[in-house]
Amino acid sequence: MLTKIREKAQGAFAWGILIIICVPFALWGIQNYLDTGEEAPVASVGDKDFFQRDVNRAYEQYSQNLQGMTIDEQSLKAQALEKLIKDEVLLQYVRAKGLVTTDDTAREFIQSLPYFQVDGKFDEKRYKTMLNLQKISSMEFVNRIKNALIMEQFQRSIIDSSFATKYDVESFFKIQNQQRDVNYITVAVQKLAEQPSDQEIEAYYQRHQDLYQIPEQVSVEYIELSLEDMAKTIAVTDDKLKAFYEEQKDQYTTAERRKISHILFAINDKTDEKTALEKALKAKKELANKDFTALAAEVSDDKLTAKIGGDLGLFNAGTMEKPFEDAASALKLGEVSNPVKSAFGYHLIKVTELVPGEVKPFDAVKNEVTKAYQKAQAENAFYEAGETLTEMSYEHPDNLKTVADALGVTIKKSNLFTKDKGDGIADNEKIRNAAFTEEVLHGNNSTPIELGTDRLIVLRLLEHKAAAARELKDVKQDIVAVLQADKAKQLAVEKAKQIKAKLQAGESIQAVAAENKLQVKTVSGLTRSKDDVPLPLSEAIFKAAKPVGDKPTIFIAELPAGEQVVVNLSKVKEGVMTEDDKKQLDLATKNIAKAFGQTEFNALINSLQADADISMKAPK
Repeated sequence: MLTKIREKAQGAFAWGILIIICVPFALWGIQNYLDTGEEAPVASVGDKDFFQRDVNRAYEQYSQNLQGMTIDEQSLKAQALEKLIKDEVLLQYVRAKGLVTTDDTAREFIQSLPYFQVDGKFDEKRYKTMLNLQKISSMEFVNRIKNALIMEQFQRSIIDSSFATKYDVESFFKIQNQQRDVNYITVAVQKLAEQPSDQEIEAYYQRHQDLYQIPEQVSVEYIELSLEDMAKTIAVTDDKLKAFYEEQKDQYTTAERRKISHILFAINDKTDEKTALEKALKAKKELANKDFTALAAEVSDDKLTAKIGGDLGLFNAGTMEKPFEDAASALKLGEVSNPVKSAFGYHLIKVTELVPGEVKPFDAVKNEVTKAYQKAQAENAFYEAGETLTEMSYEHPDNLKTVADALGVTIKKSNLFTKDKGDGIADNEKIRNAAFTEEVLHGNNSTPIELGTDRLIVLRLLEHKAAAARELKDVKQDIVAVLQADKAKQLAVEKAKQIKAKLQAGESIQAVAAENKLQVKTVSGLTRSKDDVPLPLSEAIFKAAKPVGDKPTIFIAELPAGEQVVVNLSKVKEGVMTEDDKKQLDLATKNIAKAFGQTEFNALINSLQADADISMKAPK
């Protein structure tokens, strides 16, 4: 099951596992279970209550996963709450069904996560440090993982058991490869010079003041821990650096590059050892007057490499038998060995390329060694300082001075910035998202924000400016442009409707196009995979109803820039399975079955949710 989870981390609860574990880890602390006080829950599933802070944390995770996209906060918070409820409904159901997973399975899964690994291996110290930062015990974290795994296990039991019949697959390709013939006319949006009246501008401004606002702004003060900055404070001496250099010498060593070729004289049922050796010795003598590459092509029993002159490529120690490796390692460039015996027979070996290995001297890499040494020495102090920062900023949520004094760091300040844009530290989207959380806007320190693996930030609100309406005189030209664009689009819509009406009345598309000085475009055999027409138009064409009898389907589609396209759909041809489709038949069958399974799973979750004891109110 763990292998399937890792291979197919696309399910509803793979996201749940990742949101608990991975990015950002700081969102999921024990605070979910503490200090509820008199706060009323925003939702309940049976005996499980969810509070506004739970929704806020889930919302923060959603928003970070959607970085760079325009997000409606209220809509996203509603989605986050819905996700929390669905997960809890399923968790309670699988527990009631007795599904379990072991502590060992959960620990194995945790150890496989890159988040807790250093150089590809699970790092116990990093794991404990991360848990300490969140004030969560290993037992609690393992329990959360176990919950996520049994939900994933249940989901997979449904999705992986689903199947698709031959009829299902054939039906899919009939639709997927369907062909449609269309003619269409595009009505462009013309740029208007006519100016709207002052009354129209004023009316639009009053109706849409929310569009013309100075965005909400904040500035923050913050403490930053940087491994790079801490490393610079580590004192160094030549003795310490030289000792570190010796320990890490492999990092400053360029391995020898040795390329070899061989001629093999095999020992087998037809050729005994003595005969093979005699052949090898004879060939060695022939090399005095013959090229190694040519001789390999003629006499080598390794027919695969014989075609390329016996070339074995780069020599890597540990891949061949010891006698062969010893001989290959001892040869000089261009030198050919005496016969060397292996389990396959006798070999003549030649070094065709040799670039000696090199160890960069200490003096040449001293600066590099210094930085590496300082970073290595500072890592423990960095993690310890991170724990102190997390603990004290949580224990003293109303100020940063206490923790700044304890760590001996300076409290820094930012300029004002919005949720979408900032400079300096606020150039980072994680910082902006944290600054606009309910927690920070209400005057508390933020949770620790990880910027990579070597920077940790805690911030608090310094100044908050609410959104404010811009004056009409400052936005008048913007409103004029919008009104002109709206009117131009409306004219295009009206013309498209007139054209559609004439086509429906039986006039030919060519005649109507000529009357309006427009061009008719024709596409025959259009399929979903072709890019003969813009994607929005293609989608509209394949959503349109099929023609009935000889009567075409006529409709209007809108393109992203506002153009109106009047389409005459004249013919629909049922799709057939192509030769390429047949080659991918197994994959298509699996994917269709998976889609069926996901639909079945979603239906089950909706059914469980409908039957569950749920009470809720809209999140703030």
